[in-house]
Amino acid sequence: MRTIRFSATICLSALLFSAPVSANAGSPANMDAPSASVVETICGEAVADPYRPLENLKDPKVQAWYMRQADRARAVLDGIPGRGELIEKMKEFDKRRQEKIFDLSITDNDCYFYLKQTPADETGKLYFRKGFKGTERLLFDPDTWKNVTGSTYVVSEIAPNIDGSKVVIGVSPNGSEDAILFVMEVESGRIYPERIDRGRFASPSWLPDGNSFFYNRLNSRDPLDRNRQKDSRVWLHVVGTNPGTDREIFSRTHDANLPIKAEDIPAVVYDRKSGRLFAFVGSVDPRVTAWYAPAGTLNAKVIPWQSLFTPNDDVYDFVTTRQDIYMYTPRNAPRFKVLKTPLDQPDLANAETVIPEPADATLTGLTLTSKGLFYTLSFNGVREELYHLEHDDKEPEKIDTPFDAGTMTISSKGFDHPELWAIMGGWSHDFRRFRYDEEDKRFIDETLSSKASYPEYDNLEVREVMVPSHDGVKVPLSLIYNRSMTKDGKNPVLIYGYGAYGNSMTPFFSPSLLLWNYKGGILAVAHVRGGGELGDDWHKAGMKTTKPNTWKDLIASAEYLIKKGYTSPEHIAINGGSAGGILIGRAMTERPDLFAAAMPQVGVLNAVRGEFSPNGPVNVPEFGTIKNPEECKALLEMDAYHHLRDGVSYPAALITAGMNDPRVPAWQPAKFAARLQEATASRKPVLFFTDYKAGHGIGDTKTKQFESLADMLSFGLWQTGGGKAAE
Repeated sequence: MRTIRFSATICLSALLFSAPVSANAGSPANMDAPSASVVETICGEAVADPYRPLENLKDPKVQAWYMRQADRARAVLDGIPGRGELIEKMKEFDKRRQEKIFDLSITDNDCYFYLKQTPADETGKLYFRKGFKGTERLLFDPDTWKNVTGSTYVVSEIAPNIDGSKVVIGVSPNGSEDAILFVMEVESGRIYPERIDRGRFASPSWLPDGNSFFYNRLNSRDPLDRNRQKDSRVWLHVVGTNPGTDREIFSRTHDANLPIKAEDIPAVVYDRKSGRLFAFVGSVDPRVTAWYAPAGTLNAKVIPWQSLFTPNDDVYDFVTTRQDIYMYTPRNAPRFKVLKTPLDQPDLANAETVIPEPADATLTGLTLTSKGLFYTLSFNGVREELYHLEHDDKEPEKIDTPFDAGTMTISSKGFDHPELWAIMGGWSHDFRRFRYDEEDKRFIDETLSSKASYPEYDNLEVREVMVPSHDGVKVPLSLIYNRSMTKDGKNPVLIYGYGAYGNSMTPFFSPSLLLWNYKGGILAVAHVRGGGELGDDWHKAGMKTTKPNTWKDLIASAEYLIKKGYTSPEHIAINGGSAGGILIGRAMTERPDLFAAAMPQVGVLNAVRGEFSPNGPVNVPEFGTIKNPEECKALLEMDAYHHLRDGVSYPAALITAGMNDPRVPAWQPAKFAARLQEATASRKPVLFFTDYKAGHGIGDTKTKQFESLADMLSFGLWQTGGGKAAE
């Protein structure tokens, strides 16, 4: 499936321990944050914003405060007994796997491009092989990409051309996601001299000549420029030429006759399956806006784009053959269905229903092969099944998988090739990659990463429950714990949640995260509204004006765990990142009595100011705009910063930010941290840590990932009284 999505990423962290730290760890932080008497009218209300000055990241006084806060947080975190033990355990886990392979791309002629990381590597290196069993060859090591600033680069883009003879490589420094693109000739390893910067949303797409490609480029290098993402443009680059001579192909200004907004992210793709050009404008709105044109019109001064989909069509994704287009849609089908219509003359009103809406599951994946159509169904977001519909069949066939999969992702080379791959995993199953042989009805293990054993988790038990929320709606809650666990009301519990963009928290296996269990705790994943676990309606029930359901679902999950004897408020920590900051921030401000610790990471915590950041306008479809009175009130309601009250005993808090974060600017968590330090009466620690060599968590080095996970889990276990190893 094809969707270009620009949602904030899910930042999940993990690891463990406990014990008292220094005697003054709970004392108030220095209350010297730059402040001002800022009061403005928001949604018809006078709203104070005392820490508005913290938004000016170029002010030396503001910079000094961030650094003092980071130094204080670092001193406390480093002093938590057991934090170092966690990092050592993570390193031990890492050494058990000889190599980890990810970001795989396969061409039609079986060229494999992928990133590989060994225990000795801090980041992934780009490798190539011909076929699954081909000889592996190193193409590019980002450690060789140096500059005078000493930045750490990661490979953030891999885009081979159609025959695999050339590949676009993007490298980004210090978690910024701001890619610099270059082109490599695969056989010789030659790197062409040109460099293309400002490629955060580059999405390179090669033309059939194998020598030219489309890409998106931002208009500013300054990460603090509020207009940086507005009016980005799609260009056509010919390999070996100066990017300054590239031809503009698609943008709001270039295609002024099309309904493109300044904040939309444009993209153009050559679809080798249909032989057509497709143009898109992207935001976090899952509804596709797209146009198409014959590939032969590329040389026209302005490509004669024809409308394919508008948001009103409710198409969330699609895949093509030479003649037809298959559409994934929730229209009159909240759990999704698949329609088909001719590509030359699309007629959505009379499209054929190929896969009807499931009665008790959600349609989550779709891919075409020469053997027919394959798709996945998810049950409550925690169990997936695979189905096959042959070209002339009316009834699909359920395919038995090698094990019960909590998560399944399927892919193929398209309608003209027989291969189908499925990646499967679960809470206690490591991910494995299989090729399905339809002729012999069997799965062939083609896992690229080396296997590893984790006997520490042989005693894990997984329980899936449905928890009644504040309005009676039942919310899926995943519980992972050791079989020796007793319901004595004293178990340390880590509740993780997200609840945005329709993204589902499907089961995954993380040895590092499961160290919480290894130390005797319970890991709980709350599948709150705003996610996609129960379909499109589940998403819409936790966005904009319905957003309160998101944090109320988490609160209900905590109350359930207390009622059933699993734990008690003094033993509960909550964690979420990015858009999950709304979930964590509002849960702790609405029910501060219910949690011992709250740990929002790079979180959205000042929602009414979101539109004033570079990445803010593109998020309006999910959260709303202050320009709409009803949505403005919803933004104010989901704003944790503005819900802090003086003299309230708030939970202990670990709040993090990345100074290079292009998605959630550091001032969002900073303002919340400063106000919380001022307001809380609990004398529990409120730590604010800004990482100056990181962004949103994407592109972090392995060591930085380990340190961040150890910070979060050691802090959580310290505050919940955990840390005793399970027997």
